[in-house]
Order: sequence, then C-alpha cells, then structure tokens
Amino acid sequence: MGLFLRGRVETTTETHRTTRYEIFFDLVFVFALTRITAYMAGDASPLTLLKGLVVLLLLWISWLIYAWLGNQARADIGLIRAGTTAVMGPIFLIAVIIPNVWEPGLRSRLVLVLSYLVVRAVHLALYRRAAGSDRRLHRTLRIYTATTALSWIPLVLGAVLGGRAQLPLWTAAVAVDFAGGLIASTLSGWPLRSSEHFVERHALVVIIALGETLISVGAGIGSEMINGPTVLATLFTLVVTVCLFRLYMLNSEAAGAVLMTERGPRRDRLAANAYSGGHFALVAGTIYLALGVHEVIAPLAHHEPWAVAGSRLPWTSAVALFGGVALYLAGEVLFRGLSVRSVTPAQLLAPAVALALLPAGRYLPGLAALGLLAALLVILVGYERAFGAGRASRPPAATSGHGTMPR
Repeated sequence: MGLFLRGRVETTTETHRTTRYEIFFDLVFVFALTRITAYMAGDASPLTLLKGLVVLLLLWISWLIYAWLGNQARADIGLIRAGTTAVMGPIFLIAVIIPNVWEPGLRSRLVLVLSYLVVRAVHLALYRRAAGSDRRLHRTLRIYTATTALSWIPLVLGAVLGGRAQLPLWTAAVAVDFAGGLIASTLSGWPLRSSEHFVERHALVVIIALGETLISVGAGIGSEMINGPTVLATLFTLVVTVCLFRLYMLNSEAAGAVLMTERGPRRDRLAANAYSGGHFALVAGTIYLALGVHEVIAPLAHHEPWAVAGSRLPWTSAVALFGGVALYLAGEVLFRGLSVRSVTPAQLLAPAVALALLPAGRYLPGLAALGLLAALLVILVGYERAFGAGRASRPPAATSGHGTMPR
C-alpha cells in the first residue's frame, strides 16, 4: 500500500478542465441511477421512494468526493487514475445490488457496505497524497476523516441488523457524513483549484441525471410494440427533459461566471454550498421524475393503450412525477440563491406551482398529467427567455483567458 501511494500525482492548475477519464468514470454512476429507478419502480410506495433517496445519497457522496479529488489532482494520470479505476469495481457492485439491499438476507447489505467503505477509504488515502504540502487541506482531511469514520458506525449496524433498524440507521449515517463535510468546510475549508473544472463536472452530472429520464422511457416500453399513446408520452418526456436542461443552463451560466470571479475562501465556500450541496436536489428531482415517467409509460406499452390512456396515476406515481419536477426547480432556486444571490419571483413560484398541480395530475389520466407537466415547463422556459430571468444579475464574465463556460 505504501508503495502504491508513492505513485505519480500531478496537481491541477486554474486552467484545468474535465478530463475524458472522468467522463468514463461517470459511466458507473449512470448505471447506478438506472438501478435506483428500477428498484423504486418495482414497488412504488412512499417507503420505497424514501429508501431510494437514502441509496442515492450514498452514491452522491461517492461521486462528489471524487469530483473534488479530480479538482485537486489530475484524475487521468498516475496514482489518481489507478485509484479511481480500482474503485469503479466496488461502485459497480453497489449499483448491481441496489434492488436487493432492502430485502431480507445479510449478504446483499454487507456487499454494499463493504464496497462503500472501500470507495471511501481509497478516496481518503488518495486525497492525502494529492494534498502534498498544503497544511490547510491536510487539516480539512483530518476533520473529515474523523466524521467519516463516525458515519460508518450506523452504516455497518444498519447492514448487520437489517429490518426496521436499517432505514433509520442508514439515514443517520448519511446525515452524519454530510454534516462532517459541512463541518470540515466551515472549520478549515476545501480549496478549489479550478473553477472551470468544477462547473463542468457538475453540469455533466446533471446531464447524466436528466439522461435517466430518457432511459426510463425505454425501460417502461421494454420490447413492446410502439403505439400512439406511447409515442405521445415519449414526446412529452423529451419536452420535459429539454426544458429542465435549458433552465439549468440558463442558471449555470450566471453561477459559473460568479464562481470564476471569486477568489480564496469565498470561492471555496461557494463551490461547496452551491455546487456540492445545491446540485443534489437537481439530481434527486430527475430520479423521481424518471420514476414518474416510467409509471406513465409502462401501462401504455404493456396493456391496451387506449384503454389505459384514460386511467389515473396512483398517488405515489403522481408525487414522483410532479414532486420530482418541483424538487428540481427548488434545486434551481437553491443553486441560484447560493451562487448569484438573486432569485426572481417566477423562479420562487415555479416549485410551488408544480406542487399545486399535483392534485390535478392525480385525477387526470397519466398521459394528460405528463402533458400538463410539459406545458408548465414550456411556459416557464418561455418566460425566462422572454424576460431574461436566467441571466439576470449575472456579473461580467471572467477575463482570465482560460476558456469559457460549457453551453
């Protein structure tokens, strides 16, 4: 292990951008997101949605810590590349076993927990090596290591005990872990070396999550013959996805400009709060939306389409559909509020409007509910385009000459 940790590490610079290797690394997370949606679709109940959220939190932490590591040291060179390649195996195992970790039987839970511990332990070892002579970062890592180890206690206990104890213990584990990251950020801080890398990295993970909404269409249809209502639902889903992407890009452009003009601890806190924290709501919202889309399309594809086209969505499916979009829009508000520090009235109202349409979505046919959601988002995008809400209060672009924001 000591010989392994003496491998080559190349610290990043301000001009560093996301590498192709990091995009390749994200493939395992794409698969993991599909597995979470598949698990929730198997028994779409409020408890299932909560369990899916807990597993998503574990995966988000796993992605986030390696995004920060890739900002500190190049992920496609030497020791960091070897380490991140090695942890792709445990992450892939976690993804494969997701639908079984809430079932009776100790083996699945232990596989997930042990794989997760390997992912976290390797990250901490790599980050210490990448920190070099940065005393502040070493202090941050010491604080974070202590809180991370503390979070492992309820995680292991939840796996061993199972049953009713599993959910509260695993929820406590992710809560302690997130609190530990916040404490380390507050007391010492996570130095951000490249703003452009960080902006690109988070934009890519949002695109990955939005892609899960489109993947859910294929999962819902399966190998069935395409019919009229299914085609219409597919087009509605595409409209919803495009609108959510457009709303994100309008806000990320302004937020990225702010991050690139900040320097020192203020930039570090902005990255930790607006990106590491704020983006989770965006990812979680798209996963719930994907579940809602699956629940609309699957009956249309697998039953007599015109007979079920008029059937209502179950409450849980309607909550996933409209609540997922509301959560995504709330994430946009949080992201913009923490970064640009300016939120328009329309942006504040948008999540509430999505939730207010939930009762209508419950009593409308599933296809009509999806169409209503698409219409809402088209109107919202049109409003932001017409009145410039997405670009309001944007500071002048950074003039450091090291590239542009991804568009």
